[in-house]
Amino acid sequence: MDAIELNTTFYGLKWPSVFQGWLDAAAHPEFRFAVKGSRYITHQLKLKNVRQALANFFASGPLLLGRQAGPFLWQLPPQLGPNLERLEEFFCLLPRTTFEAAALARGHDERLKRGSFTEPGENLTLQHSLEPRHPDFDQPDIYAALRRHGIAWVVADTAGRFVQTEQVTTSFVYVRLHGSTQLYASGYSDSELEQWARRIRDWTAAGLDVYVFFDNDIDAHAPRDAGRLRRLMLS
Repeated sequence: MDAIELNTTFYGLKWPSVFQGWLDAAAHPEFRFAVKGSRYITHQLKLKNVRQALANFFASGPLLLGRQAGPFLWQLPPQLGPNLERLEEFFCLLPRTTFEAAALARGHDERLKRGSFTEPGENLTLQHSLEPRHPDFDQPDIYAALRRHGIAWVVADTAGRFVQTEQVTTSFVYVRLHGSTQLYASGYSDSELEQWARRIRDWTAAGLDVYVFFDNDIDAHAPRDAGRLRRLMLS
């Protein structure tokens, strides 16, 4: 593999030594870490009044990833419908460079018990993606807002449970494959993976970067399916 999605960052704040450990374990310097944003921000605060929470999140260690940072993933709860004003406010708060993130992170509070990291060595671009799960997000105004702010709409296969479209809203595509017939549980058939491989080739032919992560981790389908898709892409 050449990338992984850090899902544990969704469940609670980590600390710099954790991120350093992930870096040390990476196979090569081109390896990328996509970082899932805190559920405290997305599910509890529901994107409202989140500046302090964002400061704590970015101070907790993700800036250590440097050039190996992939996109940040912000997954919304299925009960949260679209509020364009709130979305725009959230998008404006998201840092677009490591220096912007560091400036935000220096406002962290006492919740970071195990240290912080707020001094990136170079100013790098940060990317963000949004995975809504409420069906009302499938509308032109939402896609237009994502395009204005350069945020990727997550192409998510959720076994038909949540909204799924293949909108391209920025210079990269973020794909999450949660299972085509059972959420988090079903493996992908050869024909299904071939269809995804064709989509990926079309996106890359259009000059887009593509990140693909499997979240069908029950019975360990995810690593096996990821390996099979990678072999298809390299064949």
